[in-house]
Amino acid sequence: MTPLNQLQYYAAPLGRVLLSVMFISSGLQKLFGYAGTQQYMEYMGVPGALLPLVILTEVGGGLALLLGWKARLAAFLLAGFALLSGLLFHLVPSFALEGMEAQTQMIGFWKNVSIAGGMLMVTAFGAGPLSIDRSPEIPAK
Repeated sequence: MTPLNQLQYYAAPLGRVLLSVMFISSGLQKLFGYAGTQQYMEYMGVPGALLPLVILTEVGGGLALLLGWKARLAAFLLAGFALLSGLLFHLVPSFALEGMEAQTQMIGFWKNVSIAGGMLMVTAFGAGPLSIDRSPEIPAK
């Protein structure tokens, strides 16, 4: 195995773990803090009735990405989710803020944009060899 293939062999699953853990943990936090999360969503102008879908998206999509099962679809959906939540919960609120509060929200927004970028890379190149999907362009060890 060439050094590049070896790097791809290990980097792809590590990347999936690092991308997925945030979604899985965030979805579980919402599940265990359901009432508070629903209240916060409504305060931000998002219907609280969407919370089950949010939890399913984060936990289900995160697990699919972690395992490399339907990873391209999961990553595409999570990219859209990251952009939408960044827009609703970081960018729009930042317009009503000043100073460090506004800067903190903008950092949160750009982090979501960056996460979406990582997800689009998975969408484009697949889950890699150590996955249920096993992308054919990277040979297995």
